[in-house]
Amino acid sequence: MSGQLSALHGRFAHHFIGRTRNVIAVSKRYLCGLFQADKKNMERMAEKVPEVDDQELQHFVTNSPWSHRGVLDQVAVEADRIVGGGEDSGLFIDESGFEKKGRDSAGVARQWNGRRGKVDNCQVGVFAALARGTDVTLVDCELYLPQEWTQDAERCEKAGIPREERGFRSKAQRALGMVRRARGLGLRFGYVGLDGGYGKEPWLLRSLDDEGEVFLADIHRDQMIYLENPRPGVPERRSRRGRAPSRPVAQSEGIRVDQWAVGEGPQKWSRVTLRDGTKGALTVEVLHRQVWLWDGQEAQARKWRLLVRRELGAQQEIKYALSNAPMQTSTERVAQMQAQRYWIEHALRNGKSEAGMADYQVRKWQSWYHHMAMVLLGMLFMLEVRVENREAIPLLSCHDVVEVLKVVLPRRDATYEEIFRQVVERHRRRLAAIDSAKRRQRE
Repeated sequence: MSGQLSALHGRFAHHFIGRTRNVIAVSKRYLCGLFQADKKNMERMAEKVPEVDDQELQHFVTNSPWSHRGVLDQVAVEADRIVGGGEDSGLFIDESGFEKKGRDSAGVARQWNGRRGKVDNCQVGVFAALARGTDVTLVDCELYLPQEWTQDAERCEKAGIPREERGFRSKAQRALGMVRRARGLGLRFGYVGLDGGYGKEPWLLRSLDDEGEVFLADIHRDQMIYLENPRPGVPERRSRRGRAPSRPVAQSEGIRVDQWAVGEGPQKWSRVTLRDGTKGALTVEVLHRQVWLWDGQEAQARKWRLLVRRELGAQQEIKYALSNAPMQTSTERVAQMQAQRYWIEHALRNGKSEAGMADYQVRKWQSWYHHMAMVLLGMLFMLEVRVENREAIPLLSCHDVVEVLKVVLPRRDATYEEIFRQVVERHRRRLAAIDSAKRRQRE
């Protein structure tokens, strides 16, 4: 397996050509460190990976001028070779929070951290994953910059944020940009899957619709729908007094999706089996019908699909989703499309637990992107190994791959002298940090 990792790195080596340091060699050691160290920061990786120190790793991720975009784009193209092009291949968008202290890390702010389920001091990344069936890997990412950052040029300068990146873009705008970039790279996916944080943005769904993308977007329970075409139009003027009407109005009443679902009797719900899992078949109950969406401005309402899903034995746990899938698409197919969004959450968990996605200790904008590019490269490797060995080892997991790599990759000798050296070095740095803190208090 170590030979396979070397081969994968070799395909990407041209992105790491440097002028003053052996960046190619260090990039490979950084990649190995993401698998070998239990905690994937520079010091812990340098304790496991031979022929590299933490300063070389820090320079590689923070100052080395290699292009993260080149790596990410190649990861996406190679992932498409494995999971793209299938009938159920999908591109899924989600975000993830990374808890941080202080205010200097690029993009850090008091904002929603889905990982912890609360508003917290964190960075937020928007991610794209390409999936087919149970095979999934992350293929793109962008660091979200809140307005308090984009309105503070000095803060952006300190964090190394390029000038062209300082304009505010919402998470939904970044999501649309990633979909367009994926298409530009030639990725082959049949639809775009979005969670409720993106499904609540009507302009995003209309943009995807206008660009010919099929989407399946979770929505919030207060989403307004029309059960018949509202046929918006500007009312006729009925009096000479006052201004003539100029704004279109709906010709029928809208209703919230949760209110509509409550009014549907038990016989309207149908059972659908979504997939087989380790705990048996996952079966749910769904409502499915065509509805109209109107934003109060467009000349015509959009006729889309509404899917309402509830778990067997937990009927209070209800999810709502919209899709512009062709009208001939079956209820079962739409329900399976909605369920596939689970796999980007699975990919994010693997990224954090197996590839060190959240373990970085860097502050700069470029550092964040460099680290994430290496994490996505590592995740591509785990996908390749699992797919190649599926017939012989059908239950092979990302965790299994990492455990094997810890054994087969070259590592520093675990001698008494080496362990003692590492302990002494850790204590030296800890004492230096304590002394530095005391000096700051005295100043």
